[in-house]
Amino acid sequence: MYKHFVKRGLDFLLSLCGIIVLSPVLAVLWVLVRVKLGSPVLFKQERPGKGERIFTLCKFRTMTDEKDAQGNLLPDAVRLTKFGRFLRGTSLDELPELFNILKGDMSIIGPRPLLVSYLPYYTEQEKLRHSVRPGLTGLAQVSGRNFLDWDRRLEKDVEYVKNLSFAMDLKVLWMTVQTVLGHSEEVAEDTNAVEGNFAEIRKKRLEETGRLR
Repeated sequence: MYKHFVKRGLDFLLSLCGIIVLSPVLAVLWVLVRVKLGSPVLFKQERPGKGERIFTLCKFRTMTDEKDAQGNLLPDAVRLTKFGRFLRGTSLDELPELFNILKGDMSIIGPRPLLVSYLPYYTEQEKLRHSVRPGLTGLAQVSGRNFLDWDRRLEKDVEYVKNLSFAMDLKVLWMTVQTVLGHSEEVAEDTNAVEGNFAEIRKKRLEETGRLR
């Protein structure tokens, strides 16, 4: 009942309220990003959602478009400014995803939407993460994202899907508030920066063992 009907209704109401209440913050951030990082203000990227349906995820950009003499973008570490790091560390760059939630592409709580290029490398068990809408925050993100390798992170996503309930969502929401207010690094970085690119890791595993797990 909750999973199939109530959850989507709550997502719609809460995201709408969030957009209205946070509209001044969104407006200020829009101006600051435009001034400090340039245009476009939003970073848009295709991600797989429920049923692996592709949608366009929107976030505030956190990096500049600085290029070298040959016109190639500089490394991410160079283009990520102090302001961009602040946006990521406080998760303020994620606020535009409220519109993805309102539209129905995402949920407030759920497995984070990863890259489309990762799709061929999930195990059958891990593919369960796409049986629900991806979330603004998820169990993996509040369970030590920086300290989880890809296997354990995806296990947390599957654990969430298998135990999806109102109580589980409240638990994840409360843990998210604690980590964000505590400026925890658990929600400040990307697993790619800690362990490496998921697709490359799984591709290497396939070459070495002939299987994903």
